[in-house]
This record gives sequence, structure tokens and C-alpha cells, in this order.
Amino acid sequence: MPQPHLRTVVVLAAGEGKRMKSTLPKVLHPLLGRTLLGHVLSAAAPLAATRTVVVVGHGADQVRGHLSEVAPDATPVLQAEQLGTGHAVRIALEAVPDGPGTVVVINGDVPLLRPETVGALVTAHEEAAAAATVLAAEVPDPTGLGRIVRDADGRLEQIVEERDADATQRAIREINAGIYAFDAARLRAALGKLSTDNDQGEEYLTDVFGLLRSAGEPVAVHVAVDHVETLGCNDRVELATLRRLLRDRVNEAWMRTGVSLLDPATTWIDVTVAIDRDAVVDQNTQLRGATVVGSGALIGPDVTLVDTIVGPGASVVRSHAVGAEVGAGASVGPYAYLRPAAQLAEKAKVGTFVEVKNSQIGAGSKVPHLTYVGDATIGEQSNIGAASVFVNYDGVNKHRTVIGSHARTGADNMFVAPVEVGDGAYTAAGSVIVDDVPAGAMGVARARQRNIEGWVVKRRAGTAAAEAAQRAHGGEGASGVAATASDSEAMHGQAETVGGASATGDTATE
Repeated sequence: MPQPHLRTVVVLAAGEGKRMKSTLPKVLHPLLGRTLLGHVLSAAAPLAATRTVVVVGHGADQVRGHLSEVAPDATPVLQAEQLGTGHAVRIALEAVPDGPGTVVVINGDVPLLRPETVGALVTAHEEAAAAATVLAAEVPDPTGLGRIVRDADGRLEQIVEERDADATQRAIREINAGIYAFDAARLRAALGKLSTDNDQGEEYLTDVFGLLRSAGEPVAVHVAVDHVETLGCNDRVELATLRRLLRDRVNEAWMRTGVSLLDPATTWIDVTVAIDRDAVVDQNTQLRGATVVGSGALIGPDVTLVDTIVGPGASVVRSHAVGAEVGAGASVGPYAYLRPAAQLAEKAKVGTFVEVKNSQIGAGSKVPHLTYVGDATIGEQSNIGAASVFVNYDGVNKHRTVIGSHARTGADNMFVAPVEVGDGAYTAAGSVIVDDVPAGAMGVARARQRNIEGWVVKRRAGTAAAEAAQRAHGGEGASGVAATASDSEAMHGQAETVGGASATGDTATE
């Protein structure tokens, strides 16, 4: 039985990327759910390397911090002074034990590289028992890239950087993709012989191929099927181009699995997102992070979901959600905001201009419009009236509100936490609920109304309102400020209506 190959991956991530004009190291710029470096590490992951070494330099602490999050098993190695790619690989190999196997070297700014392409390169290299193999690509415009120079028999003669190339070599469109496979022992020996006799005064890793060929060692070229995979970026314009290319690749893949994207050009899906078949994603939608969309769900238009789970058959329209969970058959929006730990159970509803944070909304319950729900638990089949606020913060601490199942709360309610409204309870419109409402009770907490007849005509004489009032009274004079009943009688009369139509007619809005 053949022994598995020992493999070491070296990622070159020390460059500053001056043309990015950023305080952020180039390899840490994001691209659909991963950094440039993260994409490269993901492409190399299927190789199951024994060791992964990342050469860091500019912004080393930032890159190390990122590695601790996305690839904690990778070993960062500092290249304090950038003296070329050959120098970088030599430093990387000094940090790992000497031994046989394959060393795979990848530039840290090729985010479109597929695992299949890296795997094919390494397989071809190992099966041919080559000393070194370079990944090449035929490109429409080779400007700025190293050229693959072949001999009369089509074998690799040398790799020439553009700055060192003559006119004939610059006309070559087969380029070096900056991705290599080496025999470990022969690479170590060749690295010690590199010269800085070139335009940049640096140790070029590509010179290893010329050294090996001169020594009679077998070197090879493996050509990528799609040159787009080999594209790197040097500035934000090129980064935007890569982002669009990756978007199109991701969107095409999802559509081929049975997901409907109604306008792929305005749909942006991170590579870390999961979508079940028969989901529909409408225009101007962004699905980011660890978002999961269930079968048959409708997302969009105009939706952003970040680290959000949407259950089968749910609907999210013109809304923004971060770290939320939307149950099967639930509906969100339009114009809703689900903040972290917002959880909607099956067939729950969060409607127009509703914000939910750190709250659980039970199965079939509704928060239809104009409401803030923070730090709350709402049971099943309850309805929260319009313009309600769950008052959760006392200036120091957050407190919870609990609304039971089958409850009906009135419009324009304030629930001053900690407070609880029991199962089947009602609260009257306009109430400020500061005490618990027992199950089945009606909670009323608002000032009693009294009418002062004739106030407008007397205090706002000459206004359109006063004229309208006079017309309503048939043109007769008003009765000044005298009330039709004393304050006590008015209060008594209203008290008798609590629980009747005047108190409950607007307790809940659908």
C-alpha cells in the first residue's frame, strides 16, 4: 500500500500591498465572507498538509490575530525585511523540521483559486516525481506578470519576471500563477544557491526552476484550466473585479443546485452561506457570514442577512437581520430589523418598522408594526399592538419582559421591565404597564380622559379649528370652559367603561 505524501503548505503573506492604500494588510481585505488569505487557506485545506506556514511581514500582528481565528493550526513566520519570495520560503522552511515530501507555495492574494486546481497541481507533481512544478495560465493580458519560457520541445526553460524580460519574452501570454509544488529536499538545497543579481536585488523563488533544470533535475508546468482562478489583486479596482467574478461563480453554483436568484447581478452571497433548494432570492439581497436559508424560503428584495438562520417557507422582505433566527413559515418585514438573538418561532410575524433584539417570539405570535421588542419572551399566538415599546434598560442594567400565550396587548403600550403579562391577558391601549398582569386579566394603566367643552372657540378664536367647531355647533356660541359633567363624574363614568368597548376596542391591532 503506497504511503501518503508528506506535505507542507507555505503561504506568502508578508507584502504591504502599497497600491491598496490601506492600513489593513492586503491579504486581510475581505471578499465575500473570507479575507484574501482566508480564501487561499481554504483552497489549500483539502491537501491535508502536515504543516501550514504563513509568512507574515507588513501588519504581522494583524495577520497573526486573523490566523488565530481562521487557521489556529497554521504557523506564522516573520519575514522582517522583504528580500524576495525565495527569501520568504527559506525563512518558512527554517521554521519546520527537515524531511521528505512536497512543499506547496501559494501567493496570499489569489482568492479565486479552487481546491481542485491546487489538488491537480500537487497530484501531477507527485505522480511525475518532479523536482518542481509551476502552475501556469494562458491569459489575455500578461502585463506585470512573470512569463513561462519554454524550450523548442515545450519543456520549461525558465520563469522570467516582467521587469527582467526582453521584448520577445514579454509577448508570451503563458504566465506564472505564483503557485508551486516542490520536492522538499531539492527545494532546500536550491534555496541556498539563490542570487540577488536581478532588477530588484531580491531572491526570486522562480530562479529555483532554472537552478534545478541546470542540475538536470526534472521540472514541470501544470496549466490551470481557467486562468481566472490565478488572478491576484494589487489595488482596490482589481479587488472589486475579483469580487464580481467570485459573486458570479457563487451565484451560478447556487442556481445549479436548485436555488432561484431572480437578479444575480444584484445578489451577493458569501462563500460561507448555505441555501436549500427551492429557496427564492430576490434582487438587491446580501447573504453574509454563517447565514442559512431553508427550502422554499423567500428572501428579498432589498434584504441583508448576516449570520442569520431562516427556516423553510419563511419570508423576509426589505429587512436587515444580524445573528437572528426566523422559524419555518415565519414572516419578517417589510422594513424590519432583527438584532442578535432575535428568535422567531414557527409562523411568527415581525412586521413593518419593528425592531427585535435578544427576544423570543412564540409560534404564531405577531408583532405587526411600529414596535421595539428588546429582552423579551412572547408566548404562542399572542398579538402585540402597534407602537409598543418594551422598556428594557434602566440606564445601568437590562431587564426582561414576559408576555404569555394568547395575550392581546393594546396599541401604544409601554412594558417597563421587569414585568409579566400572563396567558390570555389583555392590556388597554395607551397603557404604561409597570406591574404584572395576571393571566386572563385586563391591565389598564393610563390617565382618565375629561373633555373641556368650548375650549377651542374661547382659546383659539379666529382659527380654522374654531370656525369648524362653530359650524359643527350650527354657528352657535360655545359654552366656554364649562364641562358637561364634573371631573369626578367624568372619571366615574369612564371607570365604568373599563373593560368595555372604550377600553378594549383598540387593545390589539392585526
